[in-house]
Amino acid sequence: MTSDYAQQLGNRLRSIRQQQGLSLHGVEEKSNGRWKVVVVGSYERGDRAVTVPKLADLAEFYGVPLAELLPSSRGSASALEAVPKVTIDLGRLGELQEPEAAPLGRYAASIQSVRGDYNGKVLSIRKEDLRTLAVIYDEPMEQLTERFIEWGVLNVDARGVARDDL
Repeated sequence: MTSDYAQQLGNRLRSIRQQQGLSLHGVEEKSNGRWKVVVVGSYERGDRAVTVPKLADLAEFYGVPLAELLPSSRGSASALEAVPKVTIDLGRLGELQEPEAAPLGRYAASIQSVRGDYNGKVLSIRKEDLRTLAVIYDEPMEQLTERFIEWGVLNVDARGVARDDL
């Protein structure tokens, strides 16, 4: 495995773990010690080669298709990292009392239904989803993004995605 590929694979592993709201210690706890902090960390840093069977086991543990753990052949790691991740904090969304949050809740639920993605913690969305939500809320995407960030349901990286649309 080339160093560049190992780094890209590690970045994907880290991204999937973080999307699920898990720390390295959280992975060890959730797996009842099957996945050790030092091992998963070394995979994520690209310091240790991972076999295909181990990678398949890790994909099963994370509840994602194996292909999701593999680096994209469409671009380099730096190109993949340049795209900000936009995630909705589903836990925080469920706590909101604002009546204005209802359309966002329904939209997030529809995405979860289509994807079959019920991790219950975070939901990754695309720029097009932000654009659609801006139409639903009838306000500029950048303004709506700021409101969602203030509510605590959208990560701050979404600002970069909204600004890119101007």
